Order: sequence, then C-alpha cells, then structure tokens
Amino acid sequence: MITQLMTTAAEGAAHAAATGVTGNLTMGLGAAGAALAVGLIGSKAVEATGRNPGAFGNILTLGIIAMALAEGLGILSFILGK
Repeated sequence: MITQLMTTAAEGAAHAAATGVTGNLTMGLGAAGAALAVGLIGSKAVEATGRNPGAFGNILTLGIIAMALAEGLGILSFILGK
C-alpha cells in the first residue's frame, strides 16, 4: 500500500510540475500540516493539564516550543514554495 501511495504521489508531483502548481501545492500542504500540528499540540496540552494541573507551567513551556517548531515548518514551506 505504501508503494502504491508513493507511486501515486510521484505521478501527482509530475503532473503538478507539468501544470505549474507545485509552489501553491507545497505552500498549501505545509500550512495544512502546520495547522494540524498546532491543533494536536494544543489538544494534548489541554488534556495533559486536565490530568495533572500541577504541571501546567512545564506543559505550557513545552507546548509553546512544539508549536513554534510546527509553525517554523509551515513558514519554511511558504519560503520554499515560491
């Protein structure tokens, strides 16, 4: 199944390169990935704080660092997309 997905992705990339939408596709996927990552990090941080309210400070710090790294990857996709 993985090889089939990789083949499909390669064919899609070749088609995108032929039509000239590679930058927009890269930026869109990067932004979507960053948004999903930030949402999951926030969700898990709230869940962890609910389980252990005393660790709020540590969870907040780690959550902010993780969100910054996820946003950094999203910004990198914007830079590389154009």
